[in-house]
Amino acid sequence: MAKADAWAMPAGGLFLRFFRRRGSGGGMGVAGNAKIIAAPAYERLLAIEPYLRRSIPLLVLVFLLVVASARFLSLMTWREDIERDTKTLLAMAAGNLAQAMRLVGAEEAQRPHEAGLLIEQVARQAGLGHEWILAVTDSQFIVTAVSPSGQRMAGRPMDTFVTGGQPLFLFGQRAGVHEVRLDGRDWLAAVDLLADGGGAAVVLADREAVFAGWRRSASLNVTLFALTAGVLMAILYAYFSQAARAQAADRIYLEAHQRIDLALVRGKCGLWDWDLSRGKMYWSRSMYEMLGYQGEDVMLSFGEVAGIIHPEDGDLFALANQIVAREIDQIDQVFRMRHADGRWIWVRARAQVVDPEAADIHLIGIAVDITEQRTLVQQTEVADQRLRTAIENITESFVLWDSSERLVMCNTKYQQDTGLAPHEIVPGAHRRDIEARMNAIRSERRLMSQANPGMGATYERQLADGRWLQVTELKTRDGGTVSVGTDITQLKQHQQKLVESERRLMATIHDLSLARRAEQERSRELVELNRKYMRETERAEAANRAKSEFLANMSHELRTPLNAIIGFSELMQKGLFGPLGSDRYEEYVGDIYAAGTYLLGVINDILDMSKIEAGQFSINRESVDLGPLIRETVRVVALQAAKKDIEVETEIPETLSMVADRRAIKQIVINLLSNAVKFTGQGGKVTVRARRVANAVTLAIEDTGCGIPREALKKLGRPFEQVENQFSKSHTGSGLGLAISRSLTELHGGALKIRSREGVGTIVCVRIPLRNEAKAA
Repeated sequence: MAKADAWAMPAGGLFLRFFRRRGSGGGMGVAGNAKIIAAPAYERLLAIEPYLRRSIPLLVLVFLLVVASARFLSLMTWREDIERDTKTLLAMAAGNLAQAMRLVGAEEAQRPHEAGLLIEQVARQAGLGHEWILAVTDSQFIVTAVSPSGQRMAGRPMDTFVTGGQPLFLFGQRAGVHEVRLDGRDWLAAVDLLADGGGAAVVLADREAVFAGWRRSASLNVTLFALTAGVLMAILYAYFSQAARAQAADRIYLEAHQRIDLALVRGKCGLWDWDLSRGKMYWSRSMYEMLGYQGEDVMLSFGEVAGIIHPEDGDLFALANQIVAREIDQIDQVFRMRHADGRWIWVRARAQVVDPEAADIHLIGIAVDITEQRTLVQQTEVADQRLRTAIENITESFVLWDSSERLVMCNTKYQQDTGLAPHEIVPGAHRRDIEARMNAIRSERRLMSQANPGMGATYERQLADGRWLQVTELKTRDGGTVSVGTDITQLKQHQQKLVESERRLMATIHDLSLARRAEQERSRELVELNRKYMRETERAEAANRAKSEFLANMSHELRTPLNAIIGFSELMQKGLFGPLGSDRYEEYVGDIYAAGTYLLGVINDILDMSKIEAGQFSINRESVDLGPLIRETVRVVALQAAKKDIEVETEIPETLSMVADRRAIKQIVINLLSNAVKFTGQGGKVTVRARRVANAVTLAIEDTGCGIPREALKKLGRPFEQVENQFSKSHTGSGLGLAISRSLTELHGGALKIRSREGVGTIVCVRIPLRNEAKAA
């Protein structure tokens, strides 16, 4: 009865009670109290956990440093103890040996046999090892007897093989124990002098042997420390790797949980868990957000949930009775639930019993907000009705067939064009049956679709009453067919009139064709003339190439005998095989050598020019330091300039480089400098400047020569072109130097410009763009 009374409570009262409980936070229970007690301590642990994790490497490092420091101090203390004990033993052994020598007598102690017995006795009493050396010397510190490990010292002065022991030999026992060098190694030595020049007792200990045990122990300690540090580092790495994997797993879990929550929120759905045995229900946070309520991790009662369900859509208590009675084991219902703002939303709830055989019935399900879908369905019904009305009222015939060629819908105009009664055209009828009963068609012609032939077809049909229809059939996405018929009777009538007009137009076009044919004849004549012109142009270019190849071959043929003439004339001029016999012969030989050298230069210029014109001159780019290169070319023309008392001045930065062909750049500078010196009078001046401007290197050569007339500047730079004036008539030359320089500059992508004033001088400027080494490679 109490449960029935609770369900009989009005829906509004239950909803208000539900809302009040959400706001007050009641119903927390034992679990809520446990959370309140444990949450602060857990939160503090979470807060300090990163600091604890970060302090672990520091603690391990401090531990290793403490262990290393303690062991280091222990080893150093042990080393000091060994050194102190060794020095004490050395002093005692030296004193014992000296005392034994005093007891025996100075003269007896100097005898090798007696001294050897004393040394053996002292070494045995002191427990000295074979690495120790005990020696007895005379007053001149010459070794008279020595222990077996130092037999090489017998009969030799101590200072010949021991260095650094002067204080010991001067002061004896008062000098204490000193470090000395013996055979390139460090030794500890103690000396005790006998009175009245009776000799000395010397004891030496190898420092390396003394500390051998200590070094082995130190190596063992270092190895153990390294192994310990390595193990700790491996443990530390494994710890942090595990911690990183744990953090990654936590992050993945949180991200997955957030994605699920985000997906549920975006999808306007929520998860719910219904425990029928306890009468409680759990909602996910997305469920609260879907309904607009504040989410909490609490269990809801039947009454709280039933209070926000529309009474006309379902009875939660009756549904629970059916599940308890095992009549159903799943839920799939649509109902309305009250939103927090008071409006109703449509929800579709689906759930499944987790274990139908269990005593405690438990359902898990999902609820989806389908308000928009229901609204869209209603809007779709309205739109469908409007579409049907629009199709019915259009002037064209319309029919829709499904993928099985069955009628879906059509309008009244289609019924009129086919001549069928309304009861003969019903949805679901096959297209074949309907077309078999429709009125006969006089003619039909299919038109080709230019846009997309594969999507449909267009037909022109003439009906039995003489009307013309243009029927367009298109395929729908689901495989159906849409047919739209348009009355084109008036269009066909206008088409007949156009045919007549076309016939008259064809006659006019024929006359125009005759005139066009004559124009085409004239065009063909012009084309033929152009073809002949191109053929002559190609012939001229071929002749030019033949000329260049001829010059190249001729230059090669001439250079061989010229080299012989120059070589033999040089031998005759130097008189390698005896004098010529006459001064005039020597003069003639000099003329032959000068003429041959000049002619060889002309031939080389012709060869270079012909290679450039034939496109056979290759550019080998490399990094060129312009300063040394230009100064080298200045030295080449220095002798020629000195004969005319011409001052050659250079203004070149120390660090100026570019990527170019070294030989080509050098040839450009030599040609331009030679021209400048050649056409500059006695006592003139030539200035060479080079600098970097923007993304290029600019080289300027300025002279105070005769200058060039304005009308002659245009032809300069072309092969075999020279300027004739009073000054240049006295100079020989082929006129190729400037042309070669211009061509080499253009092969580098640059330009050569000349500025000159007659009687004042000339400036030749070469500009070559920079290229980086990567591009040059």
